[in-house]
Amino acid sequence: MTLFNSRNSIHRSPLGAVADGTRVHFKITLPRNMQCSASYLLVQHPDNRIECLDMFWCGMNGNDYEWWECHFTPQKTGLYFYHFELRTSRGRSVLKKDLGGEARAGAREDWQLTVYDGAYKTPDWLAGGILYQIFPDRFASSGKAKENVPADRTLHENWLDQPDWKPNAQGIVTNSDFFGGDLKGIEEKLDYLASLGVTCIYLNPIFESHSNHRYDTANYEKIDPLLGDEEDFRSLCAAAKERNIHVLLDGVFSHTGSDSIYFNREGRYGDGGAYRSQSSPYYPWYSFRSWPNDYECWWNFVTLPNVREENPAYDNYINGEDGIIRHWLEAGASGWRLDVADELPDGFIDRLNRAAKAQDENAMVLGEVWEDASNKTAYGVRRRYLLGGQLDSVMNYPFRDAILGFLLGEHASLIMDRIETIVENYPPQVLRILMNHIGTHDTERALTVLGGCEWQSAHTLSPEQRETGLERMRLAAFLQFMLPGVPCIYYGDEAGMEGYRDPFNRACYPWGHEDEDLIAWYRYLGLLRQEHGDILKDGGLRSVYAHDNVLSFERYVETEGGEDALFVAVNRSMENAVIPGLHLDNAEFIFGAPYPNPAGGDFKLPPFGFTLLRIHREKTENGES
Repeated sequence: MTLFNSRNSIHRSPLGAVADGTRVHFKITLPRNMQCSASYLLVQHPDNRIECLDMFWCGMNGNDYEWWECHFTPQKTGLYFYHFELRTSRGRSVLKKDLGGEARAGAREDWQLTVYDGAYKTPDWLAGGILYQIFPDRFASSGKAKENVPADRTLHENWLDQPDWKPNAQGIVTNSDFFGGDLKGIEEKLDYLASLGVTCIYLNPIFESHSNHRYDTANYEKIDPLLGDEEDFRSLCAAAKERNIHVLLDGVFSHTGSDSIYFNREGRYGDGGAYRSQSSPYYPWYSFRSWPNDYECWWNFVTLPNVREENPAYDNYINGEDGIIRHWLEAGASGWRLDVADELPDGFIDRLNRAAKAQDENAMVLGEVWEDASNKTAYGVRRRYLLGGQLDSVMNYPFRDAILGFLLGEHASLIMDRIETIVENYPPQVLRILMNHIGTHDTERALTVLGGCEWQSAHTLSPEQRETGLERMRLAAFLQFMLPGVPCIYYGDEAGMEGYRDPFNRACYPWGHEDEDLIAWYRYLGLLRQEHGDILKDGGLRSVYAHDNVLSFERYVETEGGEDALFVAVNRSMENAVIPGLHLDNAEFIFGAPYPNPAGGDFKLPPFGFTLLRIHREKTENGES
């Protein structure tokens, strides 16, 4: 008998994160032979104050168990942590959280209750959609002639060349080789993206910079000349809008490039800049320990001097009425992805959010956070990204780690717990628009990871590794498209691209050499998201069976007459797998392994097998589905 499970509405209602002022019901069940005389809910408030609430006996649960309950109403936003304490015939006993959100003897972790601002709203346009991430230099080239391109850039003549990865004579990897992908090239491929079901393009940085990754911004006001100009950007956004596709920009605001109009260490921009003149208007943006050569920089890269985000002039330049945030939203962007959000002060993110929403109330502010963003601590400060007024969504690295980890052999129950923890901790308006990726410009290509490549080099997968990788890749994408949030395809993943870390994961899209079968797989997954959007857009998640080689769960929504659900199951192994004693009455076969299986028997999945079923459940007389 489960004494308490924070993910079961019998024990905690409502489930998950709640708005401030919400009355939360807690209910535990205890063995009668414990002879419990008193039970308490102990809650640690965001200010670390501990509140003790009396629980009340409320009846029997069968012959051998009894119920105790209470209510708690959090009045302020923040994180609350709770556990239960009991007075029994055996003395004092404590109930804390273990795997799966359940109370277990000896557990040491408190449960988390996320309380967000009741006025917290996130943009609706991304929910139920599909993101597509593009590294602009490597996706598509229009061949259009460019003007004002710096002469010190190396441009590959062959689109399918491998990116430069060896250090130069000085032992430095300069990231200064380019392939000529541009905004017009992306615009020409919009119909292809639409065929995948893409509803939003996320662009890695497009502003003038002197490396191919462009995270060393040289001028926030100009598009990099190799990519085009502002007119090209406006054209791309307008053409995308005609296909109901939004454009998300990458904002790099914790640092600039040293080779920039603002810092100008390399002297490219004349005599101005903070490095060359203490009279420069940009000098106060930076922190010099000893001008000009000793300054704070991002992760000690001298080419990336940190900015002082709280400097009024810099803050106004980015977030002011005529600032960068509003300008590019006016030019057609639908929002911003914030690079290294944990290195941006809370006040700066607050003002950036207000600037974006003032320009467009539906603008997206999405942050790069690698951990659980609900309880992230950075530089000794508990962040409040997801409580309202800061981020609308985050990059969902925990789901990436869970999907790849499951397919590579990690324990299924641990994987399911990771997924359910995010679902439990994140506000629902955030959860529905999470950026669910399985690879980005900062990680190895998913196919390379799933194929078993374990070294950082230019090597590709062997034919055997690639075959295994493709089997797993299809399952990874299937899970990615079925979990809460919005799947994000890293350009070329759908075409079968391989690659270890930078720069091998940033090669050019292989136009004319794609894996058409894998593209067809992604297209079908996109259609499934459209056809079952009533569930996948906002539906809840519950674990069904997560053991051995099987991961299965349901996405569900309540209906007037009961419940509609999608049953998702994956077998990661090269052998048959079984889900024992599964009851799937009124199930409609949608996709995957052969069906029907016995309505109340063992559900069988073939090697690398999967299934998707749709189920309608009527409410019973007691109101349960």
